[in-house]
Amino acid sequence: MFERWKKRHTLVDDVNIITKLILGVLLFIFIIFVHNFDYMIYITLLMFIFLLSFNGTAFKVIAAFLSATILFALLSSLFMILYGDGTHMLFEWGIIHISTESIVRGLHLSLRTITVSMFGVLIALTSQIVMIFYSLMQHLKVKPKIAYAFMAAIRMVPLIFTSFIQLRRSLKMRYQMIDASNYRGFKRIKHLLIPVLSQNIRRAHQLSVAMESKGFKDGPRTYYYKAPFSYKDILFVGMTIALLIIAFYLSQYFPITGIEDARVSEMLE
Repeated sequence: MFERWKKRHTLVDDVNIITKLILGVLLFIFIIFVHNFDYMIYITLLMFIFLLSFNGTAFKVIAAFLSATILFALLSSLFMILYGDGTHMLFEWGIIHISTESIVRGLHLSLRTITVSMFGVLIALTSQIVMIFYSLMQHLKVKPKIAYAFMAAIRMVPLIFTSFIQLRRSLKMRYQMIDASNYRGFKRIKHLLIPVLSQNIRRAHQLSVAMESKGFKDGPRTYYYKAPFSYKDILFVGMTIALLIIAFYLSQYFPITGIEDARVSEMLE
């Protein structure tokens, strides 16, 4: 999906997308039941190292994704921090109640979000869109019509942006020769929106006709690309499980905060 930013090929690039998705869902479920604050901190740190080691893309791409993830995680935790209960109150003003316990619970929620997001970023940076749908067709028996339709729709997105940019540039030249009252406010939006929609609806119709003429049916078919399972899938699963085990032992032998349950209000007493 991000081939243009790829710097190196890693083991995770060869892992089947089904393995990644199933492991991502299982990791999400597992993270929900982690309430030890130190354990969650170590999981996040090790997942960050895991992401840096196996993503294979330029660091600026990772930095952009992580910045957006951390910002979203912190914003989502503000509701728990600002309106939480606790015995160690730090700030009170109207309906806003900030306590030590609410901060811990909010940060714990943020760490969960960041951990799952980093694993999702790793999947996105090491998976090709084409191989995703081929794997779904070959192993999960997704109908070819559905898979190829989604594949074509995703391929259409860059074309939509390209046509939008080209139209915008051409309108800039045209606006130099007409009165400004003809392209102010909502008129400017109509000049952009209607041509882009009509052009891409026509393009989508042409694509659907071409797919029908090519004989895209739901019957048995052969595939040019193969998406097999391999020993690398087992290695990937083993490394993820090892990450969780190492984080657990680090939290037991090298605790950072000593908070065993982030849900308990009296945990810091």
